[in-house]
Amino acid sequence: MPIPIAPSPPPRSTYRHGDLRRALLESGVELARSGGPDAVVLREATRRAGVVPNAAYRHFASRQALLQAVRAAALAAVAVAMEAELSALQPTRKPADFARASVRAVGTGYLRFAQAETGLFRTAFATTVDVEDVPAETKSGQSGMNPFELLGAALDRLVDAGVMPPERRPGAEFLAWSAVHGLALLIIDGPLRGMPREQTDALGQRLLDMVEKGL
Repeated sequence: MPIPIAPSPPPRSTYRHGDLRRALLESGVELARSGGPDAVVLREATRRAGVVPNAAYRHFASRQALLQAVRAAALAAVAVAMEAELSALQPTRKPADFARASVRAVGTGYLRFAQAETGLFRTAFATTVDVEDVPAETKSGQSGMNPFELLGAALDRLVDAGVMPPERRPGAEFLAWSAVHGLALLIIDGPLRGMPREQTDALGQRLLDMVEKGL
């Protein structure tokens, strides 16, 4: 006997102030989670939120505007994942050891997020979406820093702890980011796709060894 399907809720045209924007953004994030940036479509977000399409335009004038907000939320999620790895560190370590562990933590959080939340990771770094005019707090973690700033802060700790010579600090974040992001793409979209997780985790740690020594 076929399982009965509950009817969809009737579309709503009104929400309390602020509720509709949040509902649309949450719908957009779920679309990105399952299908990446191409899946973020304003009409589908309004359907999931249970409102008529015209009700969305007060908050998001276009699909690009919604995608911009979703990308900012995805960047914030990456930052939170990096912060989770940082919070697990023992602050009682020697400054040099803590600094090295901080660099590894932000890299580990980045790689783990790419594999666990591939759709959001792709959306966070969608090259056709500009989030420069989005408020900083919407693309930042609990610390108020975005992923790039968290990496920069970890590298600053290396300098402060005497691990990295100050003259090597300028531009170091671009080198570290390029290496880790490149591996993330090889794992989720390239020839390493399908490799067992324990192997990709081991590769990630070896890469972070290389990055730390190379800096």
